[in-house]
Parts: sequence; C-alpha cells; structure tokens
Amino acid sequence: MCKGAVRRGYSQRTWPREPITPYPHHPATLIRMKNFFLTTLTAGLLAGTVATANVQAAELHVMSSGGFTAAYKLLGPKFAASTGNTLETILGPSMGKSPEAIPNRLERGEHADVVIMVGYALDDLIKQGKVIPGSRVELADSRIGMAVRSGAPKPDISSVEALKETLLHARSIAYSDSASGVYIERELFGKLGIGDQVKAKAKMIPKIPVASVVANGDYEVGFQQVSELLPVPGATFVGKIPESVQSVTRYAAGIPVGAEHPKEAKALLDYLASPAAQPVVTSTGMDSVATH
Repeated sequence: MCKGAVRRGYSQRTWPREPITPYPHHPATLIRMKNFFLTTLTAGLLAGTVATANVQAAELHVMSSGGFTAAYKLLGPKFAASTGNTLETILGPSMGKSPEAIPNRLERGEHADVVIMVGYALDDLIKQGKVIPGSRVELADSRIGMAVRSGAPKPDISSVEALKETLLHARSIAYSDSASGVYIERELFGKLGIGDQVKAKAKMIPKIPVASVVANGDYEVGFQQVSELLPVPGATFVGKIPESVQSVTRYAAGIPVGAEHPKEAKALLDYLASPAAQPVVTSTGMDSVATH
C-alpha cells in the first residue's frame, strides 16, 4: 500500500483501532446516532428544566407584623427551599402612626406581595381596597403575656386579683403599640379598676419589642403577645394574663391589590396556614387555628 493511502474502513489518524463506517444503516452508525440524539435530548431537557425553574422562581415581598414573626422566620426558609422562590421581608406593626406600620407603608405606595398582620387591621385594608378580599387566610391566635428582666423574681399573675396587685406594685409598666397594647391601655386597666393608679407609670412602646426595654432595665414589667416576648434575650417570660381578662388577637394574611406575584403569594399563604406548619406555629407561643 502506498504511503499516505487511507485504508478503507479506517481513519488514518487512529488506524487500525477506530473503524470508519461510511454506510448510514450500518449498526455502528445507528448506535452512534442513537447516542448522539439521547445526549442532545438530555441536554435539552436539563436546559428546559433550568429555564423553567428560572421563569417560575419569584422574589416575594412580604410585610409582616411582630406577632407572627417568630413563626414566619422559621417557616419562610422552608417555603423558599421547597419552591425556589426568595422572600424579601420587611417588619412593621399592624397599626399605629409610625412610618414602619404596614398600613402606612402601603399608603406610601410601597410594594408587597403578601401582608401578615392583625386580622382586624387586615380587614380595614380590605375595606379600603388595598388588599384582595378573597385572599385572606387565617394564620394563628395570639394571647397576651408578661415578661420581666432575666434574674428578677416572677410576679404572680395567675388570677385577676394577683395581676391587679402586680401592676399596682410595679415601678413601671411597658406595653406595645400594636393590638395587645391598645387593649391594655383602653380596656384592661379599666377592667381591673386601676386606670388612674397606673397611668403615670405605664407607657406604650413604639416600633421595638416590649421585652427589649424590660431586658435593659428601663421598665420593670412588660406586656405583649407571647410570641413577641419569647425570642428576646435578657427577658424572662412570666406567663399569660388570666383568660377572663385576656384578649386574643387573630393573625391573618392577604395579598395586596397590584401584587406582582399573586400565584406564588397564594402558595406561601397556603403553606403558612397548612396543618403541616402548625407545630412550628405553636412552638413560638401562638395557638393554632388550622382547620384543613
């Protein structure tokens, strides 16, 4: 054979290990074509899956009120991990005059896909046309509790009379600027008949957790929803106030009008209200209201 000639059926570069198959219906050709198409199809499916995930993933903007925050901080990452969506969260009270309050944020035109807040405050936003009426879901009930500074004696609040005596003898009393504090200021002190006696030493604390001003020694006792007292370091939870003078706050959530991701927002709300989420909800000091 002349130098430089190519032997039929073999490539010059790899001869004699790699046979050339010039016939399209030869078995080797068919196997290679099949492998090529399988590789191409697999790559296409993977690319499509990634593209679909990227299209479906959304950044949800959430506004959450303090009472449900502890549960939300535990449940939110689970939702994000299972869906691929991300959660951008802003915290603020359900009501009040502070700029951080959720109604005031919406009034200024701040964007949100989900609002989590006191139920009756959410109802006000629905009436104002700022939240979609049919989007409301019930999340949890929250009761009021009391905290003292870590290391301080725990006062007795197990009965109405004991609670009354504790408040009368306390040097200072702090309560929140949200639902629990409004109830304490406008109703509880009156029910106990001590409104005038405690007026000078009781104060509503805006924006920040009440337990934080108890922990730093600014106030001797503090009242807020249990779920907001428990996470604060330096404060000790004493207990819930007696049921006969208790105020139960329902937390609910909804989707604001004009939300960019209403489908993903509904998925988040369904998850937060689901039976599967309830062990986490109750672990933070709230009471479950799940019925489905």
